[in-house]
Amino acid sequence: MLLAIDIGNSNIVWGLFRQQELIGSWRMETALSQTAEAYGDSLSRQLDTARQSIAAITDTIICSVVPILTPVFERVTQDLLQHRPLVVSSCMDTGLVVRYADPRTLGADRLVNAVAAYDRHKTNIIVIDLGTATTFSVVTQKGEFLGGAIAPGLGISAEALSAKTAQLPKAFLAPPQSVIGRDTLANIQSGLIYGHAAMVDELTARLQEELGQEAMAVATGGFSSIIALYCKRIHEVRPHLTLEGLELLYRRHKGESQA
Repeated sequence: MLLAIDIGNSNIVWGLFRQQELIGSWRMETALSQTAEAYGDSLSRQLDTARQSIAAITDTIICSVVPILTPVFERVTQDLLQHRPLVVSSCMDTGLVVRYADPRTLGADRLVNAVAAYDRHKTNIIVIDLGTATTFSVVTQKGEFLGGAIAPGLGISAEALSAKTAQLPKAFLAPPQSVIGRDTLANIQSGLIYGHAAMVDELTARLQEELGQEAMAVATGGFSSIIALYCKRIHEVRPHLTLEGLELLYRRHKGESQA
């Protein structure tokens, strides 16, 4: 089986694949100070709970946007699973042509998401990842990663609003009942949810306009299930898009290494 690990700024997500089927996924909070041993224990416990055997994991692929944790999880893989992981980088052959000015500065998660979405649809794509940051990645029908946009994520916006104001409370990110909030908490929820959805719709429209062609908008990330409900331009929500992209990249790498 293949273990796919997505190391994000707020959460670490692991998915287990049998063949090309995602048979389970788990999530835990990203902790920069946590040791390889502690992460390994967490992985072992989650696999035990899911009644999956560590011995059945033969391969691992890692996507990381937290450089300090990349070697930590390389050690987890080597110590716990007894093999070296494949770590995604902009240098590897992904099947896409990266037109970014400096591909080394492109987030691995954006690249993986683009690979998965393009493989699925083979058309002009705008991937919207609603996580710690909200990122927009544009891929052409020819498989060219052009770039996109990065905005503060929904969680960051909520935290900043509470931290930088004297009287506004920290709001839990629940869907608002109406745009016109009737109390302060409802006002904040409306501004955060509807405001973020409006930003996603407008920026998607501007990206399409600059691209000069229709593009399919695919959303993923921890907040996608909330925000997509209020967006008019999102065509598809794929909660596990990053894991799917990791599985695709591993298969591509394995095929090339055996050729």
